[in-house]
Amino acid sequence: MIAMTATAQPEPPRPEPLQPEVPEELLTCFVIGPIGDRHAEVGSPARQAYETSLETFEEVIGPACAAFRVQAVRADQIQQAGEITEQICRHVLQSDIVIADVTGGNANVMYELGLRHTTGRLTIHIGEHGRLPFDISPIRTILFKRSRSGLVNARNELQEALERGIREGFAPLTPARILLGLRSPDGVEVSPDGTEVEVSAKPRPDEADAPGLIDLFATVEAEMDLMTEGIETMTGLVNTIGTLAEEFGPDMKRASANGAPPSAALATARRFGAALSRPAAELKLCAAEFTTRMSNIDATVHASLDMFQHLPQTGDGQETHGFLHQLIDMSQASREGLETLRLFRMMMEWLTNVSRDLRAPARDIMAALDLVTAAMVRVESWDQRARALV
Repeated sequence: MIAMTATAQPEPPRPEPLQPEVPEELLTCFVIGPIGDRHAEVGSPARQAYETSLETFEEVIGPACAAFRVQAVRADQIQQAGEITEQICRHVLQSDIVIADVTGGNANVMYELGLRHTTGRLTIHIGEHGRLPFDISPIRTILFKRSRSGLVNARNELQEALERGIREGFAPLTPARILLGLRSPDGVEVSPDGTEVEVSAKPRPDEADAPGLIDLFATVEAEMDLMTEGIETMTGLVNTIGTLAEEFGPDMKRASANGAPPSAALATARRFGAALSRPAAELKLCAAEFTTRMSNIDATVHASLDMFQHLPQTGDGQETHGFLHQLIDMSQASREGLETLRLFRMMMEWLTNVSRDLRAPARDIMAALDLVTAAMVRVESWDQRARALV
C-alpha cells in the first residue's frame, strides 16, 4: 500500500488591523486638566486630584495621542525654564491640539479653555460622568466612567475624535467665530451681539470685490493704529499703578517696621488696595479689548503674508518690504515689552501675599498682563514669516 501524504495548504492571509491615518507632520498637543499636588499628603483632596488626573492622562489621553505620533504634554511636564503661567498660555494658544479634561470644572481649566476657544483650533473635551461643568455641557464632550472598561472606551472615543479632527478639521465655536470673523459650517455668521445671520459666500481672491495686497496693507495699518492706542492706554494705566506703588511704598515700609502695630500696616494696605481697584479693573478691561483686536489683526496680517508669498514679485517692492520690516521691528519691541510685563507681574504676585485687601486688584492686574502676554505671542509668528519673505 502506498501511503498518501496530503499536501499542506497555505493559510489564507489574515487581514491587517485597521490603523489610524497618521499625519505627515508631527502635531503638538497640550492637555488642560486638574493637576493636583503629587507632594500632598496621601488621601488629601490635592493628592487625590493628582492621582485621578494622572490616571486619565496615562490610560486615556496618552495612548490615544500616541496612535497619531502626537506627544501629549501636561503643564507639570513642561521642561523649559521660565515663568509657568506664560508657558501655559503659549501652549494653550499655539498647540495644534488641546485636550481638556473638564472633570470637576476646575477654575484654572475653565480659564485656559476659554482662551483656547478664541483660537478656533482643534479642541476636544473629555470628562467624568456626573462631574461635567454645567456651563459647557452643551458642547460635545467624551464622557467616561472611572473603571477599567470605562477608561478603555474613553480612549477609543478620543482616538476617533482625534482622527476625525485631524482629517476633517475643526468647526470653531461661537467665541472664535466672533473674534476671527469666521462662518459656521452652515453658512451662518455670528455678529458682534452674538446673533447669527445668513451671509453670502466670501469673495475669492480672484473676484472683483476681494481685497488686494495694498487693501490688506491699509487694513493692517488702520488696525495697528488702533492697537497702538490700546497699548498706550494700558501703558498709562500701568504707569498709574506704578506711581501708586511708589506713593504707598514708604507708608507700607513704615507700617511694617519693627515695633509698628499690625493695625497700621493693615490700614495702609486697605488704602492702597482701594486706590488700586479702579486702574486695575480698567487695565483688565483694556487687556480683553486688546486681545480681541489682536485676534482680528492677526488674521489680516497672515492673509497679507499669504497673498504676498504667492504673488509674483516685480519691481523693487519697496512698500511691501517696508511692511515686512515693520513686522520684524514690532517683534523686537514686543520682546522688550514682554520682559517689562514679566517683572511687573512678579511685583503684583508679591502683593497678593501682603494683604487680602490687595489681592483682588493685584489679581485683576495679573490677569490683564497674562492676556496681553498671550496676545503678543502672535507677533512672533509675524516675525518668523516676515523674515522668511524678506
